[in-house]
Amino acid sequence: MLGMIKNSLFGSVETWPWQVLSTGGKEEVSYEERACEGGRFATVEVTDKPVDEALREAMPKVMKYVGGTNDKGIGMGMTVPISFAVFPSEDGSLQKKLKVWFRIPNQFQSNPPVPSDDSVKIEERESITVYSTQFGGYAKAADYVAQAAQLRTALEGTATYRSDTYFCTGYDPPMKPYGRRNEVWLVKT
Repeated sequence: MLGMIKNSLFGSVETWPWQVLSTGGKEEVSYEERACEGGRFATVEVTDKPVDEALREAMPKVMKYVGGTNDKGIGMGMTVPISFAVFPSEDGSLQKKLKVWFRIPNQFQSNPPVPSDDSVKIEERESITVYSTQFGGYAKAADYVAQAAQLRTALEGTATYRSDTYFCTGYDPPMKPYGRRNEVWLVKT
């Protein structure tokens, strides 16, 4: 636990590599089309719980892994954003399922430490292209749902994207009160 706190406060922060392909906007919604690099990710999946509750369960597990609860006992530093996949229902509400994706820092990509917690998995993910919109505040599930709906409206007739899942992202530690950055990513098809 001490390693997790130390890593969160004093560790290095690396940005998940991506390239902006284009920018756009419609009415009050601006967005970017990004090509996001693939790689190895630490993941935790939680089902049968509302998204906000599932996130409160999954995030500490990922943070402990990153902070040193792994076979090498080392804190790896942070990669931002931390993303989590959500799964919308037909009406736009979110199903009781989420999957947190933490991109392992570049230094550990070729040989990531093995998680001590069996619920933390190391998975390889291909590169993805996303449509991203940004917003501030302490984001909850309802905020992500609203932002995703606005982004879909802004992209209507101009882009195709997956309708069965999208990513919610956060860049900031919980103790940062102002200037917070969150995003919704719709995955291009």
